[in-house]
Amino acid sequence: MNSRPTSAQMIGTVLSGRYKLEAKLGSGGMSTVYLANDGTLDRAVAVRVMHREMSEQPDQLERFRQEARAVAKLSHPNVVAVIDAGEDGGHPYIVFEYVEGETLKQRIARLGALDTQEALAYAIEIARGLTVAHARNMVHRDIKPQNVLIDAEGRAKLTDFGISRQLEQAGMTATGRVLGTTDYVAPEQAMGHGVDPRSDIYSLGVVLYEMLIGQVPFHADSQVGVAMKHVNEDLPDVQQRRPEVSAAAALVVERATDKDPAQRYQEVGEMIDDLSTALEVEAARAGFTTGEATSVLDAVPPPKRKLSGRGRRSWKAIALLVLAAGAALLIVQFISSGGGGGGALKDKGQTVAISSATDFDPQGDSEEGSDTIALASDGNLETAWTSEHYDSDDFAGTKSGPDPGVGLYVTARSEARPSEMVVRGAPGWDAQIYATASGPPEELAEWGEPVGEISAAAETAEIPLEVIAPAKYFLIWFTKAAPSRDQEGRYRLEIDDVKLID
Repeated sequence: MNSRPTSAQMIGTVLSGRYKLEAKLGSGGMSTVYLANDGTLDRAVAVRVMHREMSEQPDQLERFRQEARAVAKLSHPNVVAVIDAGEDGGHPYIVFEYVEGETLKQRIARLGALDTQEALAYAIEIARGLTVAHARNMVHRDIKPQNVLIDAEGRAKLTDFGISRQLEQAGMTATGRVLGTTDYVAPEQAMGHGVDPRSDIYSLGVVLYEMLIGQVPFHADSQVGVAMKHVNEDLPDVQQRRPEVSAAAALVVERATDKDPAQRYQEVGEMIDDLSTALEVEAARAGFTTGEATSVLDAVPPPKRKLSGRGRRSWKAIALLVLAAGAALLIVQFISSGGGGGGALKDKGQTVAISSATDFDPQGDSEEGSDTIALASDGNLETAWTSEHYDSDDFAGTKSGPDPGVGLYVTARSEARPSEMVVRGAPGWDAQIYATASGPPEELAEWGEPVGEISAAAETAEIPLEVIAPAKYFLIWFTKAAPSRDQEGRYRLEIDDVKLID
């Protein structure tokens, strides 16, 4: 006799004396998700409760616990946050923020093919959420519209890291076992081979295809049949299925879903660059922005905007320029010819592609805001890397060294000699900039001589650089912190974005 309680029987259960299960939201092979009330804080939450028969399997229980530990470390507006985790009466559970809205899959089922701008905006937000996961060497492994929630404000939030695993750990999933939904599975994952962030990029490319076309690219009599089509067949051409989609958007799908991982975007940041440009192209053609595309485009720093440049023009004006000058044709020619190093749509001589940001605290505990460091280079001005709080702006008594401070460094995708660094964030800090081709060094003295310097930085700090030899690592060494935005009388660093300009 099966002693597993049904979801109906679980309704009304109070876990750990705090979370009262009120309604079933969804169910999968491993767990059921309930809408619950947090009795302590009197708020709605989502609680994922592991099925009893799964919790009795040690490997599955460890996977479940691993999800809680891994996702709890992720902090980003486009990732559903983990609030708590525990076990009560043989019921392991994870508590998430409750996102009121619908899944992306439900939205596509309700509307069919989405507005092109909306599809690109959602793809950018999903990719931004992946940036934080990938920065922690975490591969989601199950990117699909069912795992994307659209909240009441229209923002996309990535959830369900239930089959993710960190690359440096011995995984709970054995080689040769395919996990994930085959409608979106990367070829290497379908074949049971190793996966990496490029596998998530492939799946996101398929999700973008579905948003643009209104259905998944492949159909077969079985899930295995669908998986083999991902291995052996190219996705149908987006523009043949929907001619009004720009070549810029179609080529993002094409590159993201290349069968060969080496030919895809190598990092999700590259895909974000091309998605942002494709969104600008679509907005320019329409003469306006729609829905979530407006806030997504507003978060793209001006130096990254391919069409609008540093000066803000109306989309109607940009559209006239595109039509008059044939700019759309030039864009298509440029993306078709590719480009070395960065994303295929990146303007030459404008920005240096950055692959990652890393916190740097050799004079302290070697960690300085590591949970948010990826936000310093995610291209989103609504998010920020934040250091610890300090009682004085010169870090008095907290750092040991001749030049007290803390820092962060960005890693360029290839060696470069940028002429300028642009840093956006809370104003008022001082810093020195260093550059080196090897390392990265673990001590400040090993970085050599500064290549740039700034005092009393503005909200947008443009720092001239004198880089003699091509470098890959660029350190911002903060010697003075800025007044905290949220704690009066205290000091910290709050950096929204770092960019290198040729």
